[in-house]
Amino acid sequence: MAFPTSVNNQITDSVTQSNTKVLGDAPAVAMGNLYQASAQALGNSAHNAATSQQQTNVTAQAATTMGVAILYSLDTASAGIATTKVLGA
Repeated sequence: MAFPTSVNNQITDSVTQSNTKVLGDAPAVAMGNLYQASAQALGNSAHNAATSQQQTNVTAQAATTMGVAILYSLDTASAGIATTKVLGA
């Protein structure tokens, strides 16, 4: 309790108790903020990983489609002759 002043003792007690409560809550609030920031960062990284996987799958599908289109567009006779020449048979 504060020393005697011109302010009512009940008022100084209530202000002192409020200040003490705020100081007592500060570590818990700080940890709550830390946990919330960590959860947000982990959520963002998981979202980025999923998005990266989706983009990789789209790229792989496009490459496969182009490869199949090239295989279908080749003439089989000329491909056999070219392969024979490359292998040196």
